Amino acid sequence: MTLLGVVTLVLLVAVIVLVRRTSRLSARLDGITRGESGKSFEDVLEAHIDKVYAVARDVDAVTARTKALEAVVPTAFQRVGLVRYNPFEDTGGNQSFALAMLDANGDGWILSSLHARQGTRFYAKAVKAGRSETSLSDEEQAAIKQATA
Repeated sequence: MTLLGVVTLVLLVAVIVLVRRTSRLSARLDGITRGESGKSFEDVLEAHIDKVYAVARDVDAVTARTKALEAVVPTAFQRVGLVRYNPFEDTGGNQSFALAMLDANGDGWILSSLHARQGTRFYAKAVKAGRSETSLSDEEQAAIKQATA
C-alpha cells in the first residue's frame, strides 16, 4: 500500500469516527433541548419568555394597586381603642364604652355610650392628632391612649 493509500485510509477512519461522534452529540443535544411535550428548544424558550412578560405585566399591575393603597392607608382607621366601664352604681355590668377610631396621624373620633336604666346615650367627639377640642372623660382618654399605644 502506498503512502497516499495509507493517508486516505486514516482520513477515512477519522471521518467515520467524527461522523459517529457528531451524530451521538446531535442525538444528546436533541434530547436535552426537547421540552416535556417534545417541543423544540426554541418553542420551550419562547414559552418561558412569554411567561416572563406575563409576570412583568402582573408585577406592574400589583405595583399600581400598591401605590393606590399606599395613598389611602394613612387616612384609614388603623388605631382602635375600646374601654368598657360602668359609670353608674345602679346598673350592672360594663355596658358603657368609649371607642376611639384613629388614622395614622391620630385623627378620627371617639364614640362614647353611656348606658343607664332609663336608656342609652351616644356621644361622638372629633380627635385631631390624638387630642380633642372638647373635654374628655377618663375613659375616653384611656381609649385614645390605648389606640395610640
